Amino acid sequence: MTTQRSATVARLFKGGARSGDVVRAGRLFRRGTALPCPSSVLWAGHGGAVPLRLLLAALLGLAVAAFAQQPSPAPPAPPQQNPANPPPPRPRPPRPRPRPPIATIADLLITGGTVVTMNPAQPILNDGALMVRGSVILEVGPREKLEGQYPDARRIDARGHIVLPGFINTHTHAPMALLRGLANDMTLEDWLTKAIFPAEARNVTEDFSTWGTRLAALEMIEGGTTTFVDMYYFEDAVAREAKAAGLRGVLGETVIDVPAPDSKSIGQSLAQIEEYLQRWQGDPLIRPAVAPHSPYTCSADTLRRAAALARRYHAPLLIHVAETKHEREESLAAKQLSPVAWLESIGFLGPDVLAAHCVWVDEADRKALAARGAGCAYNPSSNMMLASGVAPVPLLLAAGVRLGLGTDGPAGSNNDLDMMLEMNVGAKLQKVSQLDPRALSAAQMLEMATLGGARALHMEDQIGSLEAGKQADIILLRAGVSHGLPIYDLPAEIVYALNASDVDTVIVAGRVLMHDRRVLTLDKPSILAKAKEYGEKVRQSLAPATKP
Repeated sequence: MTTQRSATVARLFKGGARSGDVVRAGRLFRRGTALPCPSSVLWAGHGGAVPLRLLLAALLGLAVAAFAQQPSPAPPAPPQQNPANPPPPRPRPPRPRPRPPIATIADLLITGGTVVTMNPAQPILNDGALMVRGSVILEVGPREKLEGQYPDARRIDARGHIVLPGFINTHTHAPMALLRGLANDMTLEDWLTKAIFPAEARNVTEDFSTWGTRLAALEMIEGGTTTFVDMYYFEDAVAREAKAAGLRGVLGETVIDVPAPDSKSIGQSLAQIEEYLQRWQGDPLIRPAVAPHSPYTCSADTLRRAAALARRYHAPLLIHVAETKHEREESLAAKQLSPVAWLESIGFLGPDVLAAHCVWVDEADRKALAARGAGCAYNPSSNMMLASGVAPVPLLLAAGVRLGLGTDGPAGSNNDLDMMLEMNVGAKLQKVSQLDPRALSAAQMLEMATLGGARALHMEDQIGSLEAGKQADIILLRAGVSHGLPIYDLPAEIVYALNASDVDTVIVAGRVLMHDRRVLTLDKPSILAKAKEYGEKVRQSLAPATKP
C-alpha cells in the first residue's frame, strides 16, 4: 500500500498524474494518512520542503473528495396546487433596453453625395447620406445626422458624386450580346427571318446563353443597371448568371409557335417553363416569368396557355406588342382588331403583363392598357434603328399607362444596353417627333428609367427610388467631370450630359457589384475573351458553304 501511495505522490510531483491521482491524494489527506515524499522529486534548493505543486494538487483533491462524499439534498417536493386557484405566472425578465442610436452598428453608410431619391416627398438631398442594413435601405437623410447616428458602419465616400436608384431596363434579350452587330440597317421582318432566326438556330445553346448573359451583365453593371427584364431561350442559365453577377432580374423564358433552340414544341416549352418557374419562385433577386414572343408569332391558344401557366404561379407575362406599322395592319386585316385589342379579347391583358414597344397604339389601346394595369417598355434606340416608329410617350403617360424605359437588343435592334444613352435619346426623340422641346422633360425621362420602370413591373414598393424600407439598389455617378460641369439642373445633367462611363459604383440588394469602375462579381478578361471566341464561331456558322 505504501508503495502505491508513493507512486501516486511521485506522479503528482513529476506532472504525469493519472486520472484519479488528485482525488486519491485528497482522500489520503482527509484520512490523516502520511504521504511519503521521495527525495528524488523534491524541488532543488528547498531543503526538502514539500513542493508547492504537491500542496496545491493535494488541497484540490481534498476539496473534490469532500464534495463527492457530501450527500446530495433531495429535491423539494412540488407544492400542492389548487386547480381552482393556480399560482400566478412567473414574471418575465425585463426586455433589454435598446442601445442608443450612436451605438447602432449598420452594414453600409453612403455619405456625402448629392442624393437624388426619386421620392417626391424628399426629392434631392445635397450633402446627403443613405444607411443600408442587409439588402434594405434603413434611412435616408442629411450626412451629419447619419454619420453621428451610425459611426461604426462601413462607409462609401460619395463626395463629388450623384447618388441615384439603379436603372431598371424594362426590355432586353441579354444573351444576344454575343450577336451584337451581326445584322444592321434592316427592317424588323428581314432582321428576324434572314439574320437572327438562322443565327440562333445554329448557335444558341445553354453555353451560348450563359456566356451571352455574362457579357450583358458586365455591360449593364458598368452602365448602372441594377434590374433588367429579359426574354430569351435557356432562361434558366440567364437567371443563374444574373444572380451570380448580383443583378436583379425579371426573366422570361420565350414561348413561340415555331421550333426554338431549347424546345421543339409548345408542349415541351410550357413543361420546361413550369419547371423553371418552380425552381426560381421566391428567389430574392430573380423573378421568373413567361414570355410569349408576340401576337404575330403565337396563336390565341398558345397565348392563353402561356397566360394560364404564368397566373398559376403569379409570374409576370412579357410580350412584344404593336412594335411596327406592319404588325398593326396585319392584325387589323386578319382579326379586325389591333394587337392590343386582340390581346384584350382573348383575356391576355392584365396587371401582370409588360408589353414591349407599344409604338402603334391608338386611344382605345392606350385606355385598355391603362385600365388593365399593364406596363409598357419604351425602347427609343431600337424603334429608331429598325425604323419602327415613335411610341406616343406623352399620350401613354397622359392615359395613365405604367411606362418604363428599355434598350432592347443588344443585337441589330440596338447594339448596346446603355440606359444613360437611352434616356438621352428617348427624350430627344419625343421632342423632335412632336416638334416640341417640352414634349418630354429630363425629369420625366429620369423617372421612366427608375421609378417608372418599377411601376411598369408593379414593383414600386420594392425598387425604383431611395426610400427607407426599399431594396438597396443604388448607383453613384461621378459629377466632377469635364463634360458635366457646371451643374445648374440636376436631372438635365444626368440625362443630357453624363454617360455610362461616369458610373462609379453599383450596389444591388446591399451588395457592392462595382466600385471605382471595377466590377467585383465578374471575371472581365475571361468574358471578353469568350465573346471574341463566340464571334468567330457565329461568323463561321453563317458563312456560305464552299463548293468542293
